[in-house]
Amino acid sequence: MKTWIHTTKQLMILALMGFVLTTSLGACGKSGSQNNTAAGQPSAAAIAEAKSIFENRCVACHGAKGAGDGPTSASLNPKPRALNSAEWQKSVTDDHIRKIIVGGGTAVGLNAIMPPNADLTSKPEVVEALKNYVRGLNESIKRPGK
Repeated sequence: MKTWIHTTKQLMILALMGFVLTTSLGACGKSGSQNNTAAGQPSAAAIAEAKSIFENRCVACHGAKGAGDGPTSASLNPKPRALNSAEWQKSVTDDHIRKIIVGGGTAVGLNAIMPPNADLTSKPEVVEALKNYVRGLNESIKRPGK
């Protein structure tokens, strides 16, 4: 009878240790993934920040719908890119868009009128969300996952 009690105590201790270990590992895994809604997808906070950046930094030249018709566009030469153009959207890679967002026009051999957003260098998730926002300006282009 002593052996059975001793074995039961050991099993209970092992079960408790397993529970504690599983719970703590689960908590560790969650802390790093709360910012992403899905693997590779920007979080809601990054998407909101990207939308705000577009509205506050990009709309003046590119316009609210990305047509290159913002309030300051008339005085610019060359004219701002129509980001919603299907032709342009198909001609550029996602990497190109990310590069121009962070580095400005000169980063991709274009005019310096398009300013860099150096503050976004340390915010790759926001850059990704902003790239997605720009891609979403032309809904006629069929992309995987849409």
